Amino acid sequence: MKTKCLIAVFIMMFTPMKTSIAIEPSEIFKDPVLEQRARNLSQGLRCLVCQNQSIDDSNADLARDLRLVVRERLKLGYTNDQVLDFVVSRYGEFVLLRPRLNTRTALLWLSPVLILSFGIIGIIIWFRRRNLIEINNLSSKEEKKVLCLLSKNSNSKNGG
Repeated sequence: MKTKCLIAVFIMMFTPMKTSIAIEPSEIFKDPVLEQRARNLSQGLRCLVCQNQSIDDSNADLARDLRLVVRERLKLGYTNDQVLDFVVSRYGEFVLLRPRLNTRTALLWLSPVLILSFGIIGIIIWFRRRNLIEINNLSSKEEKKVLCLLSKNSNSKNGG
């Protein structure tokens, strides 16, 4: 009995679960192509209430309203880009889960590359400075002193 329970728990733990979808049956298009377009667009738009969920996954009222706006525009014959432009014009770039690359978002897209580059350059500079050894030439006075010490040392070994 125990082993059957453990096996059942193990299977449930490692069985992938599908996340819940917030779309209501009344929102679903009869045309599967249009429905897929609506779902793809909804998955790329941020719920402004939840902020880390797409409007496709969120149960918030605003997310439902945005889903309806997307579906209305698709019914009217808008392209995907036109729907996104309409939503962005009303809510700003923040509504996009994957912001577009333009002059206003360039830093957002380039910052990981810049941070990585500066990090690599910093590490290279640090290693080079750490491995640098300054070699100074001896003055004539210091050179004579070293030769004198070396000759005394060699005399003591030879004669000593």
